[in-house]
Amino acid sequence: MTLLQGVKILSFNHYLAGPLAAQTLADLGADVIAIEPIEGAFQRNWAVANHFVAGDSVNHLATGRNKRSLAIDLKHPDGIAVVRKLVEDVDVVMENFRPGTMDKLGVGYTDLKKINPTLIYAVATGFGGDGPYRDRPGQDLLLQAMSGLAARTGRADGAPTPVGAVIVDQHAATLYAMSILAALLAKAKTGEGRLVEVNLYQAAIDLQVEPLTAWLNGAPSPTTRGPAGIASWFSPGPYGIHATADGYLAISMASPKVLAASLEIEAMADFGEADSFSRREEITNLVATRLSEKTTAEWLPVLEAGKIWHAPVQDYADLKTDPQLAHAGVFQTVEGAGGEPITMVMHPARYDGRSPEIRLVPQALGAQSRDVLSEIGYAPDEIERLIADKAIGARS
Repeated sequence: MTLLQGVKILSFNHYLAGPLAAQTLADLGADVIAIEPIEGAFQRNWAVANHFVAGDSVNHLATGRNKRSLAIDLKHPDGIAVVRKLVEDVDVVMENFRPGTMDKLGVGYTDLKKINPTLIYAVATGFGGDGPYRDRPGQDLLLQAMSGLAARTGRADGAPTPVGAVIVDQHAATLYAMSILAALLAKAKTGEGRLVEVNLYQAAIDLQVEPLTAWLNGAPSPTTRGPAGIASWFSPGPYGIHATADGYLAISMASPKVLAASLEIEAMADFGEADSFSRREEITNLVATRLSEKTTAEWLPVLEAGKIWHAPVQDYADLKTDPQLAHAGVFQTVEGAGGEPITMVMHPARYDGRSPEIRLVPQALGAQSRDVLSEIGYAPDEIERLIADKAIGARS
């Protein structure tokens, strides 16, 4: 994929949102140089479910594709000198350290803009670069709790429930990449760089733009979560996930009359469209009771025939054999940097019918350190001295 060919990015990112955003841009063809400490960034050393593949954390496998790896000690003056030299010829610097960290090192926006006036400097933080929460740790679960997302997820008769994926970080990554692309487009038109800022707190709020806008403008919300097993506080019945005799089905959009006819629920025969919300608990209980009487496989053709929007509840094992995902090539297995097979979730968009290819599997720490330094004019003996002095880390 060459959509961003010629765009050069330095990524000082760790955890999930930053590295994932950088991977998105790398998938599109940008030359992304992932700059990490000599001991490796957080996502390289900590793995989801504590699982490593041939020494690679699954966090790194999820976010390290199509990037070159450069290891630098940012507390070493020679390491900082390398960064400043790199910045002379890049389009974007990305970083998601705590506010003020890069400034203390002498490589913040103000410092680097003096070196490269057209630089796009993109920052992702937990809560923003200023304000009363500036120095708080920004982490997905904490943001789900603070933003109302957990309070509005789950059953009305249960506790606030976090989403089962790191959804705030992932949405922030999308906003991060999107904002950088907007800045690159503006730079192509005007030649001007700029400061770009995103934060996890506002990403968590943005995830709820529909229900939150409803609430802010007076929509009634007698419960924070959907009653009677309805999926959300603002939804009609029977919108939600319901048990069958052997599994679960999601029921989305359907009128009470269609539901009554398709599911053969006589008690709902006289319900009208307006009852979808005013009698939503009654509708949901009737539908849930009826669905529990047959298996998922028995209900699927019935729901299809009735044109009721529905879906079986699938788990991860089901996704591996899902025909649509297989058709789209969503999961690809290749040989990883450690020699073991790794399976990756691919870039979620197509361009002229093609998905971005894997140019580089997630790389070993410092795999391209020598190459990157050579490209900016360091002689081989200078590079080896920097490695010996531990200003730079490089793969043996």
